[in-house]
Amino acid sequence: MDMSVRCVCRSLQKCLIRRRATQLCQKWSAVTISNRDKIPMLVASRNLTTENEIQGFNNFSQRSHSCGEFRHTHIGQEVKICGWVQYKRLMFLVVRDWSGLVQVLLPESMLAVLKELPFESVVEVTGTVQARRDGEVNEEMDTGQIEIHAVNIRVLNLCQEKLPININVKGEETNEMRRMQYRYLDLRNEQLQLNLRLRSAMVMRMREFLHGQGFVDVDTPTLFRRTPGGAREFLVPTSNPGKFYTLPQSPQQFKQLLMVGGMDRYYQIAKCYRDEGSKPDRQPEFTQVDLELSFTTQEDVRNLIEQLIQYFWPAIKGQITIPFPSMTYHEAMIQYGSDKPDTRYDMRLQTVDDLMLDCGIQKIEENMKRAGAHCVALVVPQGSMFSRKEIEGLHKDEKFIFVKVGPAGEFKANTNNLKTGSVTALSTELQVKEGDLIIVVCGEGYTPYEVCGKIRNSAAAKLEDKGVAFIPRNKFNFLWIVDFPLFLPAETGDGLEPAHHPFTAPHPEDEKFLKTDPLKVRSQHYDLVLNGAEVGGGSIRIHDSDMQRYILETILKEDVRQLQHLIDALSFGCPPHGGIALGLERMVAVICGTKSIRDVIAFPKTVEGRDPVSGAPTEISGVDLAHYHIKVDPSLGEKSNEEQ
Repeated sequence: MDMSVRCVCRSLQKCLIRRRATQLCQKWSAVTISNRDKIPMLVASRNLTTENEIQGFNNFSQRSHSCGEFRHTHIGQEVKICGWVQYKRLMFLVVRDWSGLVQVLLPESMLAVLKELPFESVVEVTGTVQARRDGEVNEEMDTGQIEIHAVNIRVLNLCQEKLPININVKGEETNEMRRMQYRYLDLRNEQLQLNLRLRSAMVMRMREFLHGQGFVDVDTPTLFRRTPGGAREFLVPTSNPGKFYTLPQSPQQFKQLLMVGGMDRYYQIAKCYRDEGSKPDRQPEFTQVDLELSFTTQEDVRNLIEQLIQYFWPAIKGQITIPFPSMTYHEAMIQYGSDKPDTRYDMRLQTVDDLMLDCGIQKIEENMKRAGAHCVALVVPQGSMFSRKEIEGLHKDEKFIFVKVGPAGEFKANTNNLKTGSVTALSTELQVKEGDLIIVVCGEGYTPYEVCGKIRNSAAAKLEDKGVAFIPRNKFNFLWIVDFPLFLPAETGDGLEPAHHPFTAPHPEDEKFLKTDPLKVRSQHYDLVLNGAEVGGGSIRIHDSDMQRYILETILKEDVRQLQHLIDALSFGCPPHGGIALGLERMVAVICGTKSIRDVIAFPKTVEGRDPVSGAPTEISGVDLAHYHIKVDPSLGEKSNEEQ
């Protein structure tokens, strides 16, 4: 065959393959989108309301039905259920599974089995669905109109008589550490079941939407190399002496390399790892909904995420209106004292510099003469009900002025030096009412705003604790924060550090400051905030290798050899690209109304990063350590603890 003909044939073959693949993808996407409303979703009640909503959930199982699905339409049917003994009394027991509860009436011949059956034992019941007699209908149970008249009961497994934790519907077990130790029992709790099933349903909808928009699910490596900056990483030893992997903090570099490779649109439900202390909204291992796409802008990414959230948002939580409002970093700081403000309630900060220049407090008057000094005020509605100790506890690390507004315009301040004229001017400017509490903080830069922001959050929580319905429930306020600084002064030593990560592109209008005044440069970073929690963050990336090298080497003083693979990749025709990562656990936690992401993770870690179920991390034998050419020096651990 002629070489030119052979080349044409190969090219034609590739075109046909690509065309067929595109057709299949388009067909699959069309089917997915058209059928999206048919996918089973979590409903308001734990117990599903119709038989159709649970259809298919009993396939490949010994049972014919789930406990929570029975209604009057099932009367007369012969059924088989499997589950746990929730309750027993006289001649009946209540059986529970993931879907809910159902009452089972036992004949006299089976009462001996019932008597010896501990709670939480696993049983299989065969019987007939019957209507409950008049006066025995339980309106509080979704299955309360019926009961199963058992013809056979089989004990599949007995439970110990005494449980180590209290398994109940409302999750009132107070000892969280003990609950985490016996997490496999705690998971039987109704609320945890709801949380995890809601999480599953949301992820399914996310995948569906993203596939419909042409995104490709790509797994990236979880064994990576040490890279500069960012959080502390987990090290993974190898049998190669002195060589270590690290677990990635995020798939950031790999997803950028995928854009270099022409994947165009990538996503992943990615596991990420950071060797940091655990807080209510942090875990050493967590899950991100990670996205990246080529030839995009930050407006495009934000529009994409808004539509994604609107698509997967649980119907039981109401509709989400898009577009989400946006606010610059500077606006957020001076209005709320935080770059992740909770906008469900107002209580905004106000700058009152002019009112405090001659306030009678010498230290404040002297501080206000300095460049960059500010006085910031906050009005707490009904805050006068707080005691002095409670007010001072709103921010224990900072001293501040507070004034209680009493009846008939009376004021009571925590200092006698504050001039009456300043108090009157403050009350007029802030438009206070009887019962309000005025907070005033003075300092330099954003510091007084940040202090007031923390007081704002603490005061709102304190009002709630005192029975004041201050923070709206079942309200979800999304907010974009944009125009962050690209660099910040380093926390330790001289120099600069990235405000987020070193791959974020500078704002086009500020590129001219990169070589003259880097602190003036805004970034193309954007954060997504929901009810005061940061649930997502992303940026447009640097796609020019020279700029990336300059920022790493000249501005951040990093050893570029550790990132040479990325710099090299950018030099081979990298397209403009950007992306975002949504914190899955944080998002689900806010939706579920829980304060800790531990409540939306099946097996979470403790504050110290320990797994209470297995006891991990554990010590390793000397033989195993020798295989990795490692020797433990206990004295180093003692020195590290002393430094902390």
